Amino acid sequence: MKGLDLLFVAVQILGLLTALSVVVLSLVWFERKILGRIQRRMGPMRVGFHGVLQPVADAVKLILKEDVVPGLADKAVFWVAPLLVFAPSFIIWITIPLARDVVIRNMPMGLLFIIAVSVLGIVGLILAGWSSANKYAILGGLRSAAQLVSYEIPVIMAVVAVAMLAQSMDLVAIAQAQRAIPYAVLQPLGLAIFLTAGIAEVGRTPFDIYFAESEIVGGPFVEYSGAHWAVFFLAEYINTFAIGALVAVLYLGGWVFPLMPDIWWLGFLWVVAKTYLVVFVMFWFRGTFPRLRVDQLMSFSWKLLIPLSFLNIGITAVYLFYGLPKWSLTALSLVVTFAVGYGIYRQFMWPAKATAAERLARARAYRRTEVPDAR
Repeated sequence: MKGLDLLFVAVQILGLLTALSVVVLSLVWFERKILGRIQRRMGPMRVGFHGVLQPVADAVKLILKEDVVPGLADKAVFWVAPLLVFAPSFIIWITIPLARDVVIRNMPMGLLFIIAVSVLGIVGLILAGWSSANKYAILGGLRSAAQLVSYEIPVIMAVVAVAMLAQSMDLVAIAQAQRAIPYAVLQPLGLAIFLTAGIAEVGRTPFDIYFAESEIVGGPFVEYSGAHWAVFFLAEYINTFAIGALVAVLYLGGWVFPLMPDIWWLGFLWVVAKTYLVVFVMFWFRGTFPRLRVDQLMSFSWKLLIPLSFLNIGITAVYLFYGLPKWSLTALSLVVTFAVGYGIYRQFMWPAKATAAERLARARAYRRTEVPDAR
C-alpha cells in the first residue's frame, strides 16, 4: 500500500511540474505580447500562430546551449545554487489550492508553510553569487539578500492581517470565508501592500535591482548560461504565477463566486482567470514604471511598506476587537491607500514639475529681456 501511495505522490508531483512548465511557457508569450502592445509593436509573430511557439523555441535553445563554468568557481555550489532557488518556488505549490478539491495537500497551517518555504530561495541566490568567483555576482547576491529580506516583512504582515480576518491559516478556509465579501474590498491597503511586496520578492521591474544589467551586469546570474540559467528563469516565472494565485485566493475569493454552482472545474477556471489577471497587472507595471535606484528600493520598503503593513494590522485589530461594521474597515483602508498613493505621486512628480516650472520661468525672463522691434 505504501508503494502505491508513493507512486501516486510521484505522479502528482510530475503532473504539477509539467503543468507549471506549460504555465511558464504561456507566461513568457503573454508577457512579450503585452510589452509589445504597450510599446506599440507586434511582439513575437514568426514561430507558430502569433508567435505562440516562440517560448518553446527559446527553451530548446537554452537547453542545447553550452554551460560554461568559471575556472575559479566552486563547482559543487555553482551547480546546486539554481536548484536551491527553484525548489522553494516549486514546493509551495503543493499546498496552493486552485479549487476547493484541486490541491495536492491542503494544510491547516498552509499559509505559514508557504511563507516559511519561500524564504529559502534567498540562500540559493547568495550561493550563486558567491560560488561564481565574480565580484559583480557577489554584489548581486548581496543585493538580492538585502532586497528579499526587506520585502519579506510586508508580505508576512499582510498575510497576518488576512489570517486575522479569516481566523485561520488554511488557504481553503480563507477562500471560503470570502463567500460574502472578498478581502480585496475589506482590505484594499493589504492588497496593495501584498501585491507590491510580492512583485519585489519576485524581482520584477521596477524592483529588479539585484540583477540590473545596467549596474551590475546581471547580478548573481552573470556567470550562468544554458540550462542552469534557464532554471533561474523558470523559478522567476513560477514565483510570478504563485504571487498571482495567492492574490486570487487571499484577496479575490479564490474559486468562490456567488452565482456560480459549486463545481470543481468551474472554480478551477475562475481561479486561473483571476491569477492571469493579476499577472497581467504585474506585466503592465513592468512596461510602465522605470527601475528604482537601490537606495529608493530599500527606502520604499523600510520607510513606507513596513510601517503601512503594521498600520494595516492595527486597523484590522481595531475592527475585530470592537466589532465595527465592515464598511468602516473598507473606508479606513481606502483613506490610507489614497493618501499614501497621492503622497507617492507628489514625491515622484515633483522633480518633473520643478523642471517644467524652471523652464517656464526662464522663457518668461527671456521674453522680458528680448530686444523690442525697431519698428
